[in-house]
Amino acid sequence: MLNENDYTVLPEDYTQFDCTSKIIVVGNSGVGKSCITKKATKNVFENYYSATIGFEYYTFKVKVKNKDVRLQIWDTCGQETYRSLIHGFYRNSSLAILVYSIDNLKSFEDLGIWLNDIKTNSSPDIKIFLIGNKNDLNAEREVPTEKAKQFKEENDIVLFMESSAKTGYNVQKIFAEAANLILEEHIKLIKLQELSLSYGKETDNSTNGKNENNDNSSVSLSTRRKQSKCCAK
Repeated sequence: MLNENDYTVLPEDYTQFDCTSKIIVVGNSGVGKSCITKKATKNVFENYYSATIGFEYYTFKVKVKNKDVRLQIWDTCGQETYRSLIHGFYRNSSLAILVYSIDNLKSFEDLGIWLNDIKTNSSPDIKIFLIGNKNDLNAEREVPTEKAKQFKEENDIVLFMESSAKTGYNVQKIFAEAANLILEEHIKLIKLQELSLSYGKETDNSTNGKNENNDNSSVSLSTRRKQSKCCAK
């Protein structure tokens, strides 16, 4: 996991990025999805409950490992009535943040429903984070940390951490970790594409003795980068 010195949150007016990617935040109504996102992106905490209708959109801009990353965050509603409306927002998401509240056992028990929605409506390679919010309400805890860790291991979830939108505990780190993971996956993809291009050229040369048709037989690296969910700018 990242240390605080490993990333820097960039100002809202920052415009140059090495990578841009879409993520989605899901979970039951009232677990604090919007509070986490607003605290991370705007350093704002609203000490009252206002249900999200449909979705809200935010951006989180961060420098991690000397690369500038922009996350396009889709904060979704948690009410069952509107759940079918958000299925379309799973598409093309690189990562899903699955949120429950540590003082609400029902929100934890419903994680399986949300996990099924993610896997049904997203690409097979989507990454998933599990976040136990409202860590500041530890005295009212209904979900033991060990139980959440077990859920993470059993469901092949990449990362688990607890947070508090009220105190700010871990909220920016959630999205910094998301940016870091997406960036790592993007770099791996680019390297694989470069190897594939290199191998293709070698194969063409050995087969034809020359490289006359190389431009037509393979997609350019810049085009392949554009096909990645995390696009180099």
